[in-house]
Amino acid sequence: MATVSHKIDPSNIPSHVAIIMDGNGRWAKRKGWMRLNGHQHAVKAVRETTEAAAALGIKFLTLYAFSTENWNRPKEEVAGLMELLVGTIVKETPTLMKNKIKLQMIGDVTSLPPKAAAALQQAIDDTSHNSHMTLVLALSYSSRWEITQAVKAIADKVKKQEISVSEISEGTISNHLQASFMPDPELLIRTSGEYRISNYLLWQLAYAELYFTDVLWPDFRKEDLHKAVENYQQRERRFGMTSEQINKS
Repeated sequence: MATVSHKIDPSNIPSHVAIIMDGNGRWAKRKGWMRLNGHQHAVKAVRETTEAAAALGIKFLTLYAFSTENWNRPKEEVAGLMELLVGTIVKETPTLMKNKIKLQMIGDVTSLPPKAAAALQQAIDDTSHNSHMTLVLALSYSSRWEITQAVKAIADKVKKQEISVSEISEGTISNHLQASFMPDPELLIRTSGEYRISNYLLWQLAYAELYFTDVLWPDFRKEDLHKAVENYQQRERRFGMTSEQINKS
């Protein structure tokens, strides 16, 4: 298990950290390599970040691995990514088991190639009894897609008179989202120096602290995760209240 920075307060660890893993293509381009080489080298960042998050006591780590918009990328890159996904899941499952990490997914699994979907489901099944941390892969995911699916499900229940319009609340919407099994993220990290949330967990990020780093994802390591958590711990989370109200509570 990864060592933890002495600067981090163990009593103030975010229970859910979400990461937009950005910069693989630029990392490869700077080296004069194909974009897929960047994705391949990103696997080490995923492994080390996952182990570091588990060591910190983070309960949920959600990684934005592939968006619905990414299907528009060159076919060769998408095909290579899907092959890499299958190989990585198979190779990394023993590490997940060793660290007692459960694997979950959010996104449109029906759009994944059958081989990738099968490998993913096998890993989810194999790790289902692990309880130290949950690693969530956002695959073929977009928040607008997730919210649209939730609206359709709620509308169907209204049509069937299982729920009335007046009964619909924020909780109703939250409970119909794919990510309803986990708490909202307290911390969002985006790598590569971009300042966007790119259609990622839009509903759930309402009160998240946002942290942006210039580090490209293939170079991201446990020290970078520690810096993000240290920065998070220096912030005052007010949820619409004043500092005085927070300090009194």
